[in-house]
Amino acid sequence: MSTQINRLKEQISPLRDALVHHPINSFIQSTAELEVFMKHHVFAVWDFMSLVKKLQQEFTSVDVPWNPKGPAEVRYLINEIVLGEESDVDQNGVYISHFELYLRAMEELSFMPSPFLHELRSFANLDELLLAIPKANIPESVKAFLTFTFSSIQNRGIEEIAAIFTFGREDIIPEMFQVIVDQLKRDSPDKVETLVYYLERHIEVDGGHHSELAYKMMEHLCGNDESKWQKATQAAVKSLQVRLKLWDGIVDNR
Repeated sequence: MSTQINRLKEQISPLRDALVHHPINSFIQSTAELEVFMKHHVFAVWDFMSLVKKLQQEFTSVDVPWNPKGPAEVRYLINEIVLGEESDVDQNGVYISHFELYLRAMEELSFMPSPFLHELRSFANLDELLLAIPKANIPESVKAFLTFTFSSIQNRGIEEIAAIFTFGREDIIPEMFQVIVDQLKRDSPDKVETLVYYLERHIEVDGGHHSELAYKMMEHLCGNDESKWQKATQAAVKSLQVRLKLWDGIVDNR
């Protein structure tokens, strides 16, 4: 791991620690609290794929006629991540995206996501979506989280978007979820099979292979350009701050 990656991780470590030790880790004590968690968090599962797709648009070619775009190693890195997130397998070996897997877990628990999730997914462009988010009947913490994600996709540089993906989403997920997984297995193993599988897949994939791929992507994007590393760090900090706000919103709904 490069010196710049280690330095960035050191700068965001207080926020990472705050997330790892957040009250969310002991919040889920009943089915009612699990429902609150999932109804908030499903929005983060959904908008994460837009971050992934923005990176794919930037680093790979989907145009016809096709021509190679960017360094081959970076194309490999992002396509590997897209494959894992968009076309993983469920516990029966059937191909499925992580978002669809999460919705299935909610359905098994009879947790209906907010109808505004479907409405927000229906918008055809970012301008319309960003205008609709403040008007949606969803928690303010969710609005802030979604607004940050989609305004970043629309307005930030690619190294900043990659930093949000790497340090605000992929890199932090395993540590945040480990305590939750342990608790769910202990308290109600028969009722949360798909959810536990989803969380374990994130821990398995995001905690190892995908994180390493994402670090390499950051090193390629920023190189030795200190201004890019500074922007990437600021974006990573902001992404962790809105994640904390999202977690606060969940706990405050008890």
